[in-house]
Formats: sequence, structure tokens, C-alpha cells
Amino acid sequence: MVFAAGVVLAALTYVLVRRGLEGRPKLLVTYGGGPRPAEAEAAFETIDRLHDEILTQLLTRSAVALAIVTLLAAVLGWLVAGRVLRPIRAISGTARRLSAENLSERVPVTTPADELAELAETVNGMLDRIQSGIADRDRLLHGQRMFVANAAHELRTPLTTMRTAIDVTLDGRPGADELLVMAGDVRDAIVHGQRTLDGLLTLARCHTGPSEGHAVDLADVVAGIVGTVPDDVELRTDLGPAAITGDPVLLDRMVANLVDNAVRYNDTGGHVAVSTGTTAGHTRLRVANTGPLLDPDAVDGLVEPFVRGTATRTRTDGAGLGLSIVRAVVEAHGGLLRTTARPTGGLDVTVTFPAAHSSGNTVVSRR
Repeated sequence: MVFAAGVVLAALTYVLVRRGLEGRPKLLVTYGGGPRPAEAEAAFETIDRLHDEILTQLLTRSAVALAIVTLLAAVLGWLVAGRVLRPIRAISGTARRLSAENLSERVPVTTPADELAELAETVNGMLDRIQSGIADRDRLLHGQRMFVANAAHELRTPLTTMRTAIDVTLDGRPGADELLVMAGDVRDAIVHGQRTLDGLLTLARCHTGPSEGHAVDLADVVAGIVGTVPDDVELRTDLGPAAITGDPVLLDRMVANLVDNAVRYNDTGGHVAVSTGTTAGHTRLRVANTGPLLDPDAVDGLVEPFVRGTATRTRTDGAGLGLSIVRAVVEAHGGLLRTTARPTGGLDVTVTFPAAHSSGNTVVSRR
């Protein structure tokens, strides 16, 4: 483009100069009607030759200048293009090197805050989001694989127990007492399997979201649950209005699991504290017990499926889904779950939800 513009400019200059020279004033000299003397003829030839030399020099110098300008423009264009395209090549190279296993590399951001630097920052932000999404996906897939493996183990355990009890009993001529023992073992295994299936179904229901919301006061729910706690457990309740909007069945299961977990892992002679209330637009449910000492770093793992605590006060262990169901219910209702290891032993679980209007006040206190 620079060369073409130079050619046009040189041609235009040549035409204008030539016309200017041809349009010079004519020198009219008369010699009495006779022919022009030799001196005059020579002068005119000299003038014409000078014009031709001027035009030739103009063309030559224009060509040289055009070549120099074209060369300089090419070099300058190459340098500018390299400077401009360098960040784009960096972005392209980074994109080629990226893969699902290597998302940590980022595009270098140039020092001047120009459009290319903004483009590099945008690409880096996109890569950050992609890397975060893939990490979340990997964690989810790992959790699902572990969940399926643990669920298969939990469901296979009662079946194995039943088969073993039946095989041992039928190995010979069992009497009535042996058959009764076998029937009891089979029944316990069935109860364990049914409890596991119920927990899995509840988790599935939580993951699909709660049904149509209803006004529920957690104080009323707690009042109904604590009535089923054994009399040898010391309960300390402080129930204030805690109205939320949610699924009554899931919320009832959440409270029941929290209270059951606190009772199951409570020390002999200890107590279980349950309180509800509303503060700053949020309802609160707190359940704490005086169980064994817990590792503060391991408390968060107790809400994972099929994770059981130790030192239960009851003889029958649960399916390991209690607190994981609590977490699923809380998340399905847009709440927050916080678990804390008490310094003196036991677990403190606090659940908060967005508050709804409460119709009344329920206070239950029993020891």
C-alpha cells in the first residue's frame, strides 16, 4: 500500500512538473522574416535538453525516495506488527498448551494498560472460572464415587449378615432357640438395611429440592421430637419462635437426626441442650451435647455420608447418614450449618435459616 501510494505520488509530481515546464513563457524573437540564427537554435535545444534532464532526475530521485520510504515502512510495519501481535501469539500459545489436566497456566499480562492487556486479563479470568468449575466437578465426582461405594457396602452388610445367620443356623438340625436367634439377627439386619434405604431416599429428596413451602416453626418441631427422648437423658431446652418456610417432613427429619445424634453420642450423666430463636431476620436451631472429646479439624467430616462417631451411649449404631441428611436439608432450604467441637467434649451444631413470620411462641423445658 505504501509502494502504491508512492508510485501515484511520484507520477503526479512528474506530470505537474512537466506541465509547468511546458507552460513556460515563450520567447518570441523576430529576425526580419528570415530564418533563426544558429545561436538561437542552439539556445532552444539547450533549454529542451535541460527540461529533459530535470524530468529524468525527478523520476530517478522519486524512484530512489520511493524505494527508501517503502523499505523503511516495511521495517517499521514489521516491528509494529511484531509488537502488536506478540500478546496475541502468547494468548494463542497458552490456549494450545491448555488441557483438562493443565489449567494452571495463565496468559502474561503486558505492562501498558491497553486493549490487549484487557484481553489477556479477560482470558485469565475465564481460565480461573474454568479451573474452578473443573475442580468442583472433580470433587463432586469423587464424592459421588465414594457415596456409591459406601452405599453399596452399607446395603451389602445386612444382606451378608442375614445370609451368614441363615447358613450358620441351617448347618445341622437347629432347634427352636437357634431359629429364634436367627430370626432376631435377620430382623436386625433388615431394620439396618431399611434405615439405610430410608436415609438414601431422604438424601435424594433433599437434592431434588423441597416440595411446596409451608410455614414451619422449629420450636414446635423440637417440642414434638424431645418428647420421644428417653427419660434417662437430661434435656435442657430453650425454645423461642423460629418460623421458617420449608418442607415440614424434611425439617422434622433434620431436627430428629440432630437430637438423635446428640443423644446417641452423649456421655453417661451428661446433658443435651436444644434451643431455637430468631435474631436479625434469621432463625436459629442449636443442638449441643456433652459427648467425647473431638478433634476440631475432623468435625467437618462428620457431616459426610457414612461417617460415624465413636463412643456411642446406645448399643445400635446408625447408618452413618444422620448429619449428612441434616446438611442436605439445610442446603435445600438455603440455610447454613456450623459444627463445632466443644472444648469440654461433645459437639455443638448450629443451623440458621432465613426467617419467616411466626404465629406464636412455643417453650418446652424438660429434665
